[in-house]
Amino acid sequence: MPDPGSFGTVFLKFIFLLTPFAAISTFLALAPPGAKERRRIALRATAAVVVACLVFYFFGRYLFDLLGITVDAFRIGAGAILFLSGVAMTRGIPKSSPSLAGTDDDSDIAVVPIAIPVTVGPGTTGALLVMASEPATAAERAVTLAALFAACVAVGAGLLLADPLLRVLGPRGINVLTKLTGLFLAALAAEIVFTGVRNFLAAG
Repeated sequence: MPDPGSFGTVFLKFIFLLTPFAAISTFLALAPPGAKERRRIALRATAAVVVACLVFYFFGRYLFDLLGITVDAFRIGAGAILFLSGVAMTRGIPKSSPSLAGTDDDSDIAVVPIAIPVTVGPGTTGALLVMASEPATAAERAVTLAALFAACVAVGAGLLLADPLLRVLGPRGINVLTKLTGLFLAALAAEIVFTGVRNFLAAG
């Protein structure tokens, strides 16, 4: 867990976990035209991301206890999924292939697929569960929660500014940034797996 002075480091880690440029790409592809409607979907998606992250963070330790899973075992599994997500992003493959069949309201895309699973996917979920299960002081948890909330707000700001970003960066620029995010995500996943393996071997 972070020390109280590492807000920036934790914030950047959450930014890469939430893959904002993948979320922006999905938002631009699926959100209907119209500034008012897009703003409404962006705000709904941001709220859904915040709620999903907080639920996974606060209730992760109880899931471990209920299922009898060790933190290190989950580190290895979550890191593997996160690594595959990062590789998929660097290759230009979406983290998910959502189907909108049966969607009655365009605003439904704010929750599925933009918030879940594009922004808060299996790898992000696993990382949140691992972070929540690690021992930490109250100050460290406060830093983590503040950084998590700030990262969610940053993703929401990116969705709100998706059209201006598209005009400035262009589709190719968004694609390049998505691939760079995937590269960092893969590196972060490798670190999570290595930590789990090292702890598992040390315990054995």
